[in-house]
Parts: sequence; structure tokens; C-alpha cells
Amino acid sequence: MKALGIIPSRYQSTRFPGKPLIDIAGKTMIQRVYEQASKSSLLNEVIVATDDERIFDHVKSFGGDVMMTSAEHANGTLRCGEVIKNKTGFDVVINIQGDEPLVKPEQLDKLLELFHNPATEIATVVKRLYDSNDIENENRIKVVLDHQKNALYFSRSAIPFVQGKQTSHWPEAIHYFKHIGVYAWRTETLKNYCCFHTLNLKRQNLWNN
Repeated sequence: MKALGIIPSRYQSTRFPGKPLIDIAGKTMIQRVYEQASKSSLLNEVIVATDDERIFDHVKSFGGDVMMTSAEHANGTLRCGEVIKNKTGFDVVINIQGDEPLVKPEQLDKLLELFHNPATEIATVVKRLYDSNDIENENRIKVVLDHQKNALYFSRSAIPFVQGKQTSHWPEAIHYFKHIGVYAWRTETLKNYCCFHTLNLKRQNLWNN
């Protein structure tokens, strides 16, 4: 199995423009994400996908692999889709968030190991939450899993709700999970998703016109 790690990275951001180039203890955020992802023992290649020349030039400056992509992409998944049109021969793609400088290579390896099962098409990473403050924090995306560890719901709210108990006791009653923003796709599944999104967008444009 050949795996590609893609780090979508855009300069413009409503909340924090230029975040990929912010300095964190002597290195930029995007460099730290790249270096952490490169430590994965199962990723054959890591590449940054950006639409900004400043990020492109910076990644080149520290010896990283980078590709310029369209500025029209609505999200990082579609940016990954453009990359795999030009990078062939990969069975699995991991979309690694460009603002996760502490991403653990072990997490990436465990994610890739799931694809030894031929039934796995898409996978992501979650982490158990033990602190009720994290459970109540709307900046933490929570996930509900079924008994086979399939994701059922994603929410900023505390799900599931525990009736009759104070929030501080919820972690004792229910296993809560935080979503770590890393997705892995079989390459063909990602291509199909991008095609579906493009067709759906064209339909919307036709209806609007």
C-alpha cells in the first residue's frame, strides 16, 4: 500500500490570516506540521498544497515538497483532490490539517493501518475526552461512535446529553470523543467525492441561473 500525506495550507483566513507562517519556537506552523507528518513510517511522501506564493516559497526554503493549487477550492479536501490528479500511484491519501503542529506520526500510522482492511474507504482520528471543560467547549468537535467505531454524529455541542447529572460527572457516565482533524481516504473514494462535489456545484449554478 502506497500512501500520500497532503497538507492543505491557505494564507487567507477569516479568523487568522497568515496562520501557516506564524512562528512557533523558531519554526513556522506549516514547517512543524510538515516535519511531524514526515516522521510517519507508513507515509511514502508528504506534500503541502497551497494557493499562496508566500507559503509555496517558504516550504521550498526548508526543503519541503509543495504544489500550487487553485484558490477556488471550498475546502482542504477538494485541494487534496487537485493534488492526486497530478500525483498518481497512491492507494491512500491522508488530509493533514495545516494548523496541527503537534500532529503525532503514530496517529497517522494507526490511521493508515486501518486500510489493510479492504472494506475501509474513509477513516479519521478521535481521542477520548476526560475533562468536562473540553466537553462543553464549542471549539472542540465531538464525535459519537457506534459499537463498531463508525462515526455517527459530529457536533460542537456536548453529545450525547446526560440527563440528571452535573456536567463535571458526564465523563464518568459516557465515553466522549474529540475529533482530531485528520482524514484518510482511498484515492478512488476521494476522486469520487470531488467529482460528486463538482457535479453538485454545477447543478446549483444551473438552478441559480
